[in-house]
Amino acid sequence: MKESRYFFVPETDKGILPEEESQHALRVLRLTEGDDIYLIDGRGSFYHAVVSMATSKKCCYDVLEVMPQSRLWKSHIHLAMAPTKNIDRVEWMAEKATEIGFDELSFLNCRFSERRVVKCGRIEKIVVSAVKQSRKAWKPVVNEMMNFEEFVCQPRKGVKCIAHCYEEVARTDFYDLLQSPDVLPDEDITIMIGPEGDFSIDEVRMAESHGFISISLGECRLRTETACLFAVTIAQLSRRNCSAGHNVK
Repeated sequence: MKESRYFFVPETDKGILPEEESQHALRVLRLTEGDDIYLIDGRGSFYHAVVSMATSKKCCYDVLEVMPQSRLWKSHIHLAMAPTKNIDRVEWMAEKATEIGFDELSFLNCRFSERRVVKCGRIEKIVVSAVKQSRKAWKPVVNEMMNFEEFVCQPRKGVKCIAHCYEEVARTDFYDLLQSPDVLPDEDITIMIGPEGDFSIDEVRMAESHGFISISLGECRLRTETACLFAVTIAQLSRRNCSAGHNVK
């Protein structure tokens, strides 16, 4: 039995795979007319389709069935991180967080940031690849880098958290916070993770003044990318929709 082939196609009504997806389908997978494929629109649906024409540069298809998917978690999970000096770690984190499941990724320019430029186009490609590999119907949004002050001042729904290591500032365990009766099980979550040198104490106090809750991610000191992945995992599991599942055989 052939493995199902998945392609990311935001505009499924065009009937043709995007250029990069077409090249992969034709040159790597060597698909031909009549082959079954599945499309992911990144907005909650899969599509069962069949290749209708395969040329040297274009792969066209006909949609056989639209397959709306149930969300696997109950709320919007937004991770905002200060990117690490080593961009490979950021890319690894984006890939693995997408496989686990979250909704939005932002990059923060903080006082102690060692990297102030991120090529979001590259991150976007990694996220798309992870969406296809893990068969997610929703693609996380990837945002351009934003100054810390601008990010915290924007209005946001749900629980807003900032993770840091300052012992002089009272912190709540992130897991305990999400299990608290004061937090609804479908409430949106925004969590900020700082750079290698942590947020500045002034940034922490600014975030708190805008409604962010200071949190701890446990007793161990984690690298930035590890803290991001750990936070996404806790948030996703706390919002897991156990009755949902992929409607694909």
